[in-house]
Amino acid sequence: MMTDEMNQYPYQYEDEGNDGSGNNTLKGYRIVIIILICVIGILAVQYYRQVNMLRGSEELLTIERDTLQNRLSALIMNMDSIKTENDTISQNLMIERSRADSLLTVLKRERNFSYSQIKKLKGQVATLTKITQGYVKQIDSLDRINKQLSRENISYRKRLTAAQLRAEAAEEKSQELSHKVQQGSIIRAREITLNAMTNKDKEVDKAKRATRLRISFILNANAMASVGERNVYVRVTGPDDVVLAESPNALFEFNGEKITYTAMRSDVDYQGEDLPVALFYSGSFTAGRYIVEIYMDGHMIGSNEHILR
Repeated sequence: MMTDEMNQYPYQYEDEGNDGSGNNTLKGYRIVIIILICVIGILAVQYYRQVNMLRGSEELLTIERDTLQNRLSALIMNMDSIKTENDTISQNLMIERSRADSLLTVLKRERNFSYSQIKKLKGQVATLTKITQGYVKQIDSLDRINKQLSRENISYRKRLTAAQLRAEAAEEKSQELSHKVQQGSIIRAREITLNAMTNKDKEVDKAKRATRLRISFILNANAMASVGERNVYVRVTGPDDVVLAESPNALFEFNGEKITYTAMRSDVDYQGEDLPVALFYSGSFTAGRYIVEIYMDGHMIGSNEHILR
């Protein structure tokens, strides 16, 4: 009877006999699929992370590049604003300005930089900034020195001007004192007289009767004057405004010019005391006004007018 049943359901028993191995295979496939799914998931996560990291790195490099570009532009503006009269610093700044322009051109032209390139560019910008700051400090230092020197120069000039003013005042005072001494040392003549005389030294009251003139005066005492022999010159101008003279060569120097004298004496020995002096001139005379002038030591030391009848 069992045989009949088995014969009646042959496929059923065959399927039931194969069911165990088939399930095992299916389970194996499922496990493999699950593992593959997990691996794919892990790879997907890693890929996603790497993509995000790359995106973040590119964005960071872009930010770094833009930051460097802004810093460099500001540095160039700072360089352009630096003013100095020092030729060496000015030339060096021009060189650094050219380098900064080259770096800025590179930053603007290249869009994709590696981290090492950005790092190198950052170092170059930092170096340029440090150099520029150094020049600014040098310029500030030179400006302070120049201002100090300018203040010292102004102070020196003020002191020099004050000293010059004092020296000029002292010189002026010295010259004034010297002039006073010089004027004070001049020997003056007083009591100047003109007398008409005959050959026998007799005084006459008529000019036409006179054969010579006697000019007499007194040299004043002067303790400031030097003593010793002197030349004394007398100029007598007649009524016709002509200076009386014995010859055309009767000349002496006065104020840089040669002028005519009427009479002169070279043996006047002055010793600082009052000294009477007399000089004579021979000739013919007419009535009228006569002007007498006395000269000694380069000065006109006295004058007077006389009327001869």
